[in-house]
Amino acid sequence: MGKRDDWIAKYAEELKTKCGMSPDMDLLTKVTIGCGPSIYSADAQTVASSQESELELVKKNFLMKKLGLSDGPELMEGINKAIETYGKSERNKYRAVIYYMLTKHFGKEAVYG
Repeated sequence: MGKRDDWIAKYAEELKTKCGMSPDMDLLTKVTIGCGPSIYSADAQTVASSQESELELVKKNFLMKKLGLSDGPELMEGINKAIETYGKSERNKYRAVIYYMLTKHFGKEAVYG
């Protein structure tokens, strides 16, 4: 197992224990690969959920560019729901986990097909 596999296992554990979800490992792997080298950077691998600018970046760069969604209030609602599911008090919210939850929430698994 390589470093990426270790991270994928960590993200799966986060989804199970902190989010109460049983992850689709194939989709989680594809979402993680889609995050690129950011998963190896301590700063880039997490989402600073208390920073509005960070949430805007998730909305623009992931939801709109990657998943092809149109801008609207439902995008921020989806982001907030994912953060709520992860647990607001949870200090480290991993980007791949948030992106996985958003992909599922908006039914955009086909983007990673």
